[in-house]
Amino acid sequence: MLLNRLDPIDRKILAELQADGRMTNVELARRVGISAPPCLRRVRTLEEAGLIRGYHAEVNARDLGFEVQVFAMVGLDSQAESELSAFEERCRNWPLVRECHMLNGEVDFILKCVAPDLSSFQSFLTGELLTTPNVASVKTSLVIRVAKDDPGVPFDILEDRLGRTA
Repeated sequence: MLLNRLDPIDRKILAELQADGRMTNVELARRVGISAPPCLRRVRTLEEAGLIRGYHAEVNARDLGFEVQVFAMVGLDSQAESELSAFEERCRNWPLVRECHMLNGEVDFILKCVAPDLSSFQSFLTGELLTTPNVASVKTSLVIRVAKDDPGVPFDILEDRLGRTA
């Protein structure tokens, strides 16, 4: 489903569910101004189109004992597609790696890692990441505090843009 096929109600459904994925269909329908049955059909269509990929609880990592968050900038020896894919697969299998993004520029990948303590992260770094084939360099930055952490996309900016082009 392409962006231009989404009407304002679909975009409002996505924005509301992004803000609160636990609301009932009845509440969602009320917020977007339609009745419950067509709202549910729209949600299912958005899910089937892959625009809604899942529903997740936002947990408090620090309160759960995950005190350390680190960004690791990884440089590879080779950027051949097979090597990039192999590294991405390893990242998917490392529990401490919560996000893995391939970048353009000096750094090939940035990893967001979460660990219970610095010792756990250090063990991962020296025992797994640095010993991975094709990894040429790793630079790490320890997160001191988080000023903003808004997952998802800014629907209000999208609506402003679509409003100007309509």
